[in-house]
Amino acid sequence: MADIGQLTGTIKYYDWGGSEFIPSLLGITEKEDRPYAEYWLGVHPQADCTVVFPNGEKISLKQQIANDKTGSLGKDVADRFGTMPYLLKALDVKDMLSIQVHPSKEAAVKDFAAENEKGIPLDSPARNYKDDNHKPELMVAMDEFWLLHGFKPSSEMEDILSYVPELLFLLPVFNMSGYEGLYKMVMEMPQADVNERLQPLLDRILPPYKEGLLDVTTEDFWAAKGSLTFSEPGRIDRGIFSVYLFNLVQLRRGESVFQDAGVPHAYLSGQNVEIMASSDNVLRGGLTRKHIDVPELLRHVKCEPTYPHILKGETNGQQLVYKTPAPDFELSGYSLAKGEITTVLPTTAEILLLVSGEAELSSKDGNISIKKGQPAAVLFPGNGISIKAKEATVFYRASVPGTDK
Repeated sequence: MADIGQLTGTIKYYDWGGSEFIPSLLGITEKEDRPYAEYWLGVHPQADCTVVFPNGEKISLKQQIANDKTGSLGKDVADRFGTMPYLLKALDVKDMLSIQVHPSKEAAVKDFAAENEKGIPLDSPARNYKDDNHKPELMVAMDEFWLLHGFKPSSEMEDILSYVPELLFLLPVFNMSGYEGLYKMVMEMPQADVNERLQPLLDRILPPYKEGLLDVTTEDFWAAKGSLTFSEPGRIDRGIFSVYLFNLVQLRRGESVFQDAGVPHAYLSGQNVEIMASSDNVLRGGLTRKHIDVPELLRHVKCEPTYPHILKGETNGQQLVYKTPAPDFELSGYSLAKGEITTVLPTTAEILLLVSGEAELSSKDGNISIKKGQPAAVLFPGNGISIKAKEATVFYRASVPGTDK
């Protein structure tokens, strides 16, 4: 086994995806007539990644790890996880994603087994748990990025419920029953009542939205956009409530947010690089046409105030490390000038994803390049890898914390 290889990932086509970012990243000139939403790199069952070593040998990443688990992952990660514990993605969010919550590890193990016992097929649209893993995740913005992240602090919640006349009826609910009572009410409200409560709001905000008069920094802007995207005749999407109840967060290039288990969130617009535990467990709460299981959602959502913590990364030599409490992954960013060289010493299987420029990777086993059209590489433990920027280059490095690098 060589210690470096070019890595080809899996494109995911979802309705909310864009048409430029991922095709540009992958050097695709003849684009398919469908949205390019995500690019997956890892060993998740829904990812199909191929390694090409410097000598031309090809093998799937899953098979490579299965053939030599300790050699590919390092003893520590092999013992702790038994596989590559993270999934690295590039996302292009043209339209809003569903409001969602991810389960804890303990809950995922229990509830995945329970759905298996019920005989619910893994590909069933009514399935909540696709695997037995948790899904903490970290995203780094590639440019301006907007998202919803956790419930507003109490003073801000009181302000928004007082300020938006159509939501004033929720203020006494919040004052008496807190976050849990408030969210339970809007999520369990009969659809006829959702329509009755939200129609006056949409009647007020849609005309100025269509005329381009609403500011992107306001909840009204995103509520109007969400209603046009997801509401159907006779059914206004109840996720519109959450646009006002959750923190509206703006990120700039290189800024990051961590989403832990139970924190409700939704990506609204922009491109990012995202790393997470290797899982696809999603419990949805609105802004979607997909399956919503309200009782299951309410079992897992953290109904508490969230104070958004924007991560800017911690400088460690030539890398900018985005530290989180997740044991499954660590993400670092590198920005190299033309001709600049950095050296890394992987102690587990690491993935590099280039977002601009071109770099040459050199090791005792050979050389490969990462560039537009072939932006990803995998590094295996054992030897130092030299990375030289052929031009100004930005790339991200996925690894596992707790291993000496």
